Amino acid sequence: MLLGNFQLSEGGEVLKRFSEVEAVCLQALMADPLRPFVPQYHGSVTKGGESYIRLKDLLSGLKNPVIMDCKMGVRTYQEEELTKAHTKPTLRTDMYQKMVKVDPTAPTVEEHEQRGVTKWRYLQWRDNTSSTATLGFRIECIMMENGIVQRDFKKMLTPAQVTEALLSFTKSQLHILKAYHSRLQALDEALKESPFFKAHEVIGSSLLFVHDRTSQASIWMIDFGKTTPSPSSVQLRHDVPWAEGNREDGYLIGLAALTSFVGQAISQAACRQVENHGEEMGSVAHTLQEQEHTH
Repeated sequence: MLLGNFQLSEGGEVLKRFSEVEAVCLQALMADPLRPFVPQYHGSVTKGGESYIRLKDLLSGLKNPVIMDCKMGVRTYQEEELTKAHTKPTLRTDMYQKMVKVDPTAPTVEEHEQRGVTKWRYLQWRDNTSSTATLGFRIECIMMENGIVQRDFKKMLTPAQVTEALLSFTKSQLHILKAYHSRLQALDEALKESPFFKAHEVIGSSLLFVHDRTSQASIWMIDFGKTTPSPSSVQLRHDVPWAEGNREDGYLIGLAALTSFVGQAISQAACRQVENHGEEMGSVAHTLQEQEHTH
């Protein structure tokens, strides 16, 4: 969710920097079972010499929205990117700096000396040090209702850490967690019915979780700039590990894990609610006892 790529427009729309690949995907998705899970696409427009995709503003009408961006799949790079990185392995100082910022010990001695890493090395490192490679998704960022954006999820790897992040994101509100759980289950059903999903590698796409203080909560599929048709000879399953050449994206692995963690968050939030209720009742009983003694 790169806010620099977006501009607010009139009439509840946002403008996103134009991508031919994304525009083709969105056009196809408007006639697919996934349509209820994708922002409404209104074609493209040119403004100030720049081309943009016109999309429904998913935050329109929400009061102080809280947002979470989850990058889906077991890899966030296309196989073509690997091929290019293999054939033209140029050193990238910008990627080296990003790597060092997260973990100064990540680069090898040689990479430290060169102050650069190849794109292939960086892409694999990024996915392997986050929950992408193991859980099939990673939390990219969370924006709380005060507008503060949290991005410190790069090394979040364990189910317990993810569940705690979900509880923090929703402030352990059961009705919001349950709304998200239902939406994830409905998305799973739609993906299994979707001709688009069967025929595309979904790479670098996110699920956008959005709720506000009025308890409106929804989940949207966004970012299709790296989503491309798979070769007709390849039958993608989306629920098996990726090996170079099989073109699998692991989207359903991530969705199943995410649904499970939201379920665990619901259980924990319910337990906390019971505990808090018990403490409140105990406090009331204690107050009544004290009042009896004073009389």
